[in-house]
Amino acid sequence: MFRLVRGNQHILDVLDVLHRDRLALRIHDGAFSAMDLTARHPRTGELLSTVKFMVQTLAAAGELQRDLQRELTYDGLRAAEAKGNKGGRRPAVPADKTDDVRTAYLEGRSIAALAREHRVSRGAIRTAVAGLLPDRTASEEAAPAPELPVTLDMPGKVADYLRTTELEPAERAALDQGVIVRRGQGYTLRVSAAPAVHRQLLDRCQPLDGAQGASAIPAQRKARREYENRVSALTP
Repeated sequence: MFRLVRGNQHILDVLDVLHRDRLALRIHDGAFSAMDLTARHPRTGELLSTVKFMVQTLAAAGELQRDLQRELTYDGLRAAEAKGNKGGRRPAVPADKTDDVRTAYLEGRSIAALAREHRVSRGAIRTAVAGLLPDRTASEEAAPAPELPVTLDMPGKVADYLRTTELEPAERAALDQGVIVRRGQGYTLRVSAAPAVHRQLLDRCQPLDGAQGASAIPAQRKARREYENRVSALTP
């Protein structure tokens, strides 16, 4: 089954690669079983019109399904907000660790040291010790310095997994605006986003590493760790 990456033309390009490498792609089950999706005209060498129509139809259906899922997700978030439920992710510092962090801060530990110890961002530590920090002006609190976007190459297997995962709007936007760079038979997605968004996307694909008892596929685990190495190199 094809996964739409960026329009029907990308799928047709994939079929060209399969044809170049002399690989066949057939549907084995369902109503279109035994159909060869790489079948070409014996004289012109072009994809059969019926095959091209079928591939483009499947791609359009996949794109429609993805858009509908996104709209339903946004509708659900708005409905929850109207009921007074707050969305967003859980605090990076668990509630049972907050008191320890606040005590350590009062004893003189720096925010940077606490962030390294608990493996979270400095912003997460500042949130945990809110009220203990020196007073700031309202303008400083209202206008924190924005993080500049950073461009990283995300392995295609990581991008494919994230497209099937529920993401925050900023994460989804970064993924959708990524630029595809073909790498042999695979690809990477060149994503430009703030470092915090890259770290959030890395957290989302943690199951690829076999976390929480999930079985891990070696190729996916390797792809996630490649992305992890690139994200870890960012300045905290």
